[in-house]
Amino acid sequence: MKVLLVEDDASLREGMVELISEQAEVREAGSVPQALAALREEPYSLVVTDLRIGETGEGGRIILEAARKRLLPVAIVSASTADEVGRVLRSHEPDAVVAKPFQIDDLLALVERFVGLRREVERVAAGSVPPEEAWTGVAEGVRIAEEPGGRLWLRMEPGASQHRPAHRGRTGMMLLEGSLEVDGERRERHQYFYLAAGPREVRTLDGCLAVSLALRG
Repeated sequence: MKVLLVEDDASLREGMVELISEQAEVREAGSVPQALAALREEPYSLVVTDLRIGETGEGGRIILEAARKRLLPVAIVSASTADEVGRVLRSHEPDAVVAKPFQIDDLLALVERFVGLRREVERVAAGSVPPEEAWTGVAEGVRIAEEPGGRLWLRMEPGASQHRPAHRGRTGMMLLEGSLEVDGERRERHQYFYLAAGPREVRTLDGCLAVSLALRG
């Protein structure tokens, strides 16, 4: 499990790294270019970024947009009001907002929420696939199976596509078989990714089997 932390205040970043490292491995970035490079190089269970980072004061939006394309969850840390956060992010909605100054427990709870989601999805993925009678067709070549605890399985036949995938809200997903493209971003077998709220274009060339869990809270 790895978290990308983006903060240009070195002393604050150092303190946050010390806290987050209790729950996950941390990669630090002190600027927007560093953050964008980190996003290109590897996946993360969570991206935590300052809102006002960068010369324009809108670096948080740039980082959020880049992370969304990589199918990663994003938490914004900001001392700004809710209206100011909305203005900077425009139409983009983060998965969580932490107000500065924040309490230690708030930061720890934030990280655990997303790291815990991935951990639970991986646990479910290692279990048994639902029996054939549990599956229901929802579109041509697309079937789902729902289980207690909010688990949702997805099976798509080769060449199938769906403009609004069968998931509820913000969701962590693991591919067990095949491959899947979400808004053009391809994921392969055994890869974990995150679907933010809102419509998505989902398609598969090879067919796929995946399981997902909605983010709690």
